[in-house]
Amino acid sequence: MTTETTTPRQTALHAEHARLGASFTDFGGWDMPLKYGSELAEHQAVRTAAGLFDLSHMGEIWVEGREAARFLNHALVGNMAAMAVGKAKYSLICNADGGIIDDLITYRRAEDRFLVVPNAGNAPAVAAALAARVAGFDATVTDASAETSLVAVQGPAAEAILLGLVAAEDAPRVSGMKYYAADEVAVAGVGTLMARTGYTGEDGFELYVPNDRAAQLWGALLEAGRGSGLVPAGLACRDSLRLEAGMPLYGNELSLEVGPFDAGLGPVVSFKKEEDFVGRAALEAQKAAGPRRVLVGLKGLGRRAGRSHYPVLRDGAVVGEVTSGQPSPTLGYPVALAYVDAGLAETGTRLDVDLRGKPEPFEVVALPFYKRQN
Repeated sequence: MTTETTTPRQTALHAEHARLGASFTDFGGWDMPLKYGSELAEHQAVRTAAGLFDLSHMGEIWVEGREAARFLNHALVGNMAAMAVGKAKYSLICNADGGIIDDLITYRRAEDRFLVVPNAGNAPAVAAALAARVAGFDATVTDASAETSLVAVQGPAAEAILLGLVAAEDAPRVSGMKYYAADEVAVAGVGTLMARTGYTGEDGFELYVPNDRAAQLWGALLEAGRGSGLVPAGLACRDSLRLEAGMPLYGNELSLEVGPFDAGLGPVVSFKKEEDFVGRAALEAQKAAGPRRVLVGLKGLGRRAGRSHYPVLRDGAVVGEVTSGQPSPTLGYPVALAYVDAGLAETGTRLDVDLRGKPEPFEVVALPFYKRQN
């Protein structure tokens, strides 16, 4: 018997990370930087200054054609046709049973042109699902993931850093860019699709570039941000940042076994749009029935943190399960996301997390745990 092993893929910036002394980890089939030194220092830098992330493991799928908007309204649960050119929208792609294949962001670049960005491990599945669902529509689906890099600058100093790298005439397009909007802007002489989006709870920008320009852009951003406290940041702090911001992670909070209404993502589903989208009937039934368990935020009342798959207890009985949890570097106490029985989801409800046989007190709190002030 032979055991087949798959070598993780490398982004166009892998050599840059190695030069910076990064520790690597396999994430979604990619060899990605986990941290460069202290993950706590990287977390704090994003909250107080800025962090530079390589997100090139994410997918990039172009949907184009006369019926591109109508097709996406069929393929995704949200109303993509209602999105204005230059804007972005968070949505879900579900299967016929209403299970979540992935959560993703879609950018409308023209009336008939959209960029769909799925998560790393799900990018092939999303590309395949879109390719299968496009039959019968005057639209094309092109997976550009292999030739596209994505670099993110996140933190309160992000805008100032980018303003130092764009032409004077482009500065108002950067500073005036709204949240969940995008525009084509040259940064350090590199043409980018710049989006004011992110996964950290801070202000920030995500920059899409061809692979052969990624290293030039990465180096320019590192140099420009040096005096502002920018540091390269890895997946470890990205996870602690997104958890503080109450943002779900596919494979933890979201999966094929979870529906949008369980995850608190019901508002993302548009039942008002004209198109009959994939999973609509199942989702209508899920909404009518109501979820058995729902996703909540838990604040630790002690010092010990709950971790993924730890049972949630009420009077000793199992009433849920933690999906993500760790001590919050910013807030100074443990936080967790968990699915709990719907009747126990009210803010202020006291629950316990079973920490390897010892119950630890937690309290249901409103999400997000952390919200930036400006």
